[in-house]
Amino acid sequence: MFYKVFKVLCRIWFGLVLRTRVIGAENIPKSGAFILAANHVSNWDPPFLGTFIEREVCYMGKEELFKNPIMAAICRGLHVFPVKRGAADKTAIKTAVKILKDGKCLGIFPEGTRSKTGKLGKAEAGVSLIAAMTKAPIIPAAIVNTEKIFSSEVKLPRLAVVYGAPLHFTGSTKDRDALNAFAQSVMTEITKLKDDAA
Repeated sequence: MFYKVFKVLCRIWFGLVLRTRVIGAENIPKSGAFILAANHVSNWDPPFLGTFIEREVCYMGKEELFKNPIMAAICRGLHVFPVKRGAADKTAIKTAVKILKDGKCLGIFPEGTRSKTGKLGKAEAGVSLIAAMTKAPIIPAAIVNTEKIFSSEVKLPRLAVVYGAPLHFTGSTKDRDALNAFAQSVMTEITKLKDDAA
């Protein structure tokens, strides 16, 4: 219930106030597991990414968010689970795999952290590893201009979110080169989507 109420508020804010353009929503599977992979330029991105699709999205969130009991409760209500940054968090990976095995949607930012420049960075192999472990398709998504919300340049920028066609990883979980290469191909596709929306 909390997730649904929050989503309605987000649709009012992002949709009506900020007039977000939504492109490619037909690429979102109506059922079954998938990974929603996007660039990350703002703290607004997690709620923004899932606002305009019908499926509920589960996210990894830095473990520091869960140290405050109130914030931890909010995160859990929004389907966020903790992940340790800077290391391979096996517990977080197991949780991500279970979410997908249950036929749900996992939202992930392949760069592993928020870009402070707005430019897309190098992808971590985690997105490929989870795809390899679950055989879930990856829907690349480009987020445009969320870093400009309440900025000194413009208070209410025109936003866009673009959902691309599904990508499939067919390699082995043990092939590190293939995992890294596929992760980068996901970021390349996100870059193309972002450029097309600009």
